[in-house]
Amino acid sequence: MLGAIALLLASRGAWARERVAVGSKAFPESWILGEALATMAGSAGSDATHRANLGGTEIVLAAARSGAIDAYPEYTGTLREVILHEPHSTTDEVRARLARNGLGMTDPLGFDDSYAIAVAPAVADRQGFRRISDLVGHSGLRAAFTHEFLGRTDGWDGLRAYYGLQLSDVRGVQHELAFDAIASGQADIVDVYTTDPQIERLHLRVLDDDRVFFPRYEAVVVYRLDLERRAPQALAAMRRLVGHVDRATMAGANAAVADHAPLAFAAAMLLHAALGPDAPSPPTAASMAETIARDLVRHVELVVASLAGSVAVGIPVGILAAKRRRIGGVALGGAGVLQTIPSLALLALLIPLLGIGVVPAVVALFLYGLLPIVQGTYTGLTTIPLGLGEAADALGLRRATRLLEIELPLASPSIVAGIRTSAVITVGTATIAALVGAGGLGDPILRGITLRSAPLILSGAVPSALLAFVVQGLFAGLERVVVPRGLVLTHTD
Repeated sequence: MLGAIALLLASRGAWARERVAVGSKAFPESWILGEALATMAGSAGSDATHRANLGGTEIVLAAARSGAIDAYPEYTGTLREVILHEPHSTTDEVRARLARNGLGMTDPLGFDDSYAIAVAPAVADRQGFRRISDLVGHSGLRAAFTHEFLGRTDGWDGLRAYYGLQLSDVRGVQHELAFDAIASGQADIVDVYTTDPQIERLHLRVLDDDRVFFPRYEAVVVYRLDLERRAPQALAAMRRLVGHVDRATMAGANAAVADHAPLAFAAAMLLHAALGPDAPSPPTAASMAETIARDLVRHVELVVASLAGSVAVGIPVGILAAKRRRIGGVALGGAGVLQTIPSLALLALLIPLLGIGVVPAVVALFLYGLLPIVQGTYTGLTTIPLGLGEAADALGLRRATRLLEIELPLASPSIVAGIRTSAVITVGTATIAALVGAGGLGDPILRGITLRSAPLILSGAVPSALLAFVVQGLFAGLERVVVPRGLVLTHTD
């Protein structure tokens, strides 16, 4: 009895703890700040989690609006661009617009991470480049800009119009790959963030924004306003970082991650530099084996949940398509259209409706898994020899009996093949789940691509490939059990 009472009290205490979910975008600086914020919230007694690598500004902001996350690191220039579409708006105007969406913003953390234009040192010395306006008239320079920089009004289009630049060779690349390009002499100009550790390492020349085009991107924390009521201690703890993180501290933490230090280590560096001996330490990072096992388990959960839904819906839709030929074209066409939607676009459409995490990931995978199952069921039922159908009619079987005992067994090789194809596709596609904070084997792959870390990429890619082989083997065994023996022999001969 006493044990039961103690367990009840402990569980009540656990539920009474403040629960805080911190998000971060898909680049290392945001990961570090997100980890640091989650550590601060946890030090105040909250049950704090960090959902890293959620994608771009729109995705993370939508997650905060929907309540899927409670806080995330952001930049004032980005808020002015995304929220107000006005780079020169005031801080009060930004706060007012955020408040309409149930969001608040802290004061700056202490550093700004603004856009800048950097030039290879040899090019800068040869051409005498010191300012952005020095680029006017040099159309032959090769630029490697990030896709986000190319797509923002405070990025390349705005900069080109503002300064009158006319570069003829402008390529869109991933941020870290741009540094590889300029280091190897394949690019002359890149866009950088002012806290990028690669600026110093590659001795890049950051050009003076002499006409002041780029707005200041001061780091802040965007949080849900209900956090002031729901988790005031966690919010107060996160606010301790306000004014204490300078540019050198942030650049040092970024450099640590670029050197493949664990995220928890970089966050600890930042917290101790910002707060001194009173800084809390992030939780001990899990070992590589523990991390792979955790990611693999989550990946399998995502595959099983989505595949179960695809089977439960796909087989009945395939049956309906085979029995009602007019409906068949619509059903197959609709499933085919779903396959053509880019995964990132589909997730972006689902986030406003379902938030982030497991639910939108499973729904997206479920939709992608439908076509092979619908197609397999439809093909299996529509290719049954006509004589067998006539024999069933002669026996006077009911439609349901005919379907369950004759047609579906005869169509089972095609149906199982469709499910197997869907399962293998889902194993590979489930890596996109990491883009919405659902975890899985896509998480180390995406982080590895960002950090150019082959071990990280392989820690996700190899288990994913092995899992696909396992799935193939499982369905080979399932076919022997489900498909009538005579059909297996016919199917495999």
